[in-house]
Amino acid sequence: MNRRELTLLVNGTNHRLTVETSEPLLWVLRDRLKLTGTKFGCGEGACGACSVLIDGAVYRSCVVAVGDVASGEAITTIEGLGAPGSLSALQQAFIDHTAFGCGFCTPGMIVTATAFLEGTANPSRQQIITAMDDNLCRCASHPAILDAIEEVAGSKREPED
Repeated sequence: MNRRELTLLVNGTNHRLTVETSEPLLWVLRDRLKLTGTKFGCGEGACGACSVLIDGAVYRSCVVAVGDVASGEAITTIEGLGAPGSLSALQQAFIDHTAFGCGFCTPGMIVTATAFLEGTANPSRQQIITAMDDNLCRCASHPAILDAIEEVAGSKREPED
């Protein structure tokens, strides 16, 4: 056992915790910090339900040991997207397009799509499909999910002359 006191920067707030360093980040977020938007899906990093951003890159929090998150790295969960009291454009687009069935995969989908859109200007539908390919939706909401992401991607496109 390797218990250590760590400071995690989560959704813009520092949290000082004593943790077992091998504990998955997912359980620290859900059980210790009560940020239950991040979901446990497969426990193997294959489904994407537990996706979070660490310094803007997507990570599967079920397979990231909390001790592997460096001090000062910014962790963003679904709760940290948008502004306090208002949804991000992507969160709103998911609602507008009813881009969810049961909603279990939705946080991971939105987190993954957020990172993708931050790093990709004017993506094609095929690029969106490729970027989202590793996030699973058991309810078969993929067409609506793609439509929501495509809408937000389109709003970021430069107007054509």
